Amino acid sequence: MGHYFENDAALKSDKRKTKIRIRNLEYTFYTDAGVFAKKGLDLGTHILLDTIPLEKWSGDILDLGCGYGPIGICIKKERPSFIVDMSDVNERALSLALENAQANDVDVNIFKSDGYKNIEKKYDVIVSNPPIRVGKEILYQLLFGAKEHLKERGELWIVIHKDQGAKSTAKALEKEYEVEIRNKSRGFFIIRAVKR
Repeated sequence: MGHYFENDAALKSDKRKTKIRIRNLEYTFYTDAGVFAKKGLDLGTHILLDTIPLEKWSGDILDLGCGYGPIGICIKKERPSFIVDMSDVNERALSLALENAQANDVDVNIFKSDGYKNIEKKYDVIVSNPPIRVGKEILYQLLFGAKEHLKERGELWIVIHKDQGAKSTAKALEKEYEVEIRNKSRGFFIIRAVKR
């Protein structure tokens, strides 16, 4: 079985088109097998997008592990002045993200990166529905590695379900960040971590 954080060229395509309403705007997204939430927008990402305070953000935004692109595309659609970069290791996901950016008429920068390997700039905000199934060690590398790619007082926003370690992750992040739980809904925690 393929995982959404791997590239499996042999995995049969099962491409789908879905229409989704997020923050009072309509979006068209293409999804496929081998990409996270292939049936459409997952609940965790929906809650994250409903929670993030776009009116308080500015500048450079990174959607880390963008998948087929809903987070970065929604941010750019609502705030066209933002520079939005979107990265993922999964080539099928990147292809879908590019197609979805075009379908929703947004201009974003989409590129392949395994974690932060191809990321050189610093961001005002890094936002992610992180790949929990990679395991705690790699997950924490992604979360703590964000610090090196955030500007001064930059923010990391993530969503994690309570059953997947939301409380322990928030506690661990306190070692390196100022941490705040911004929302709890249907078992999902929206965590804001500010670079000290």
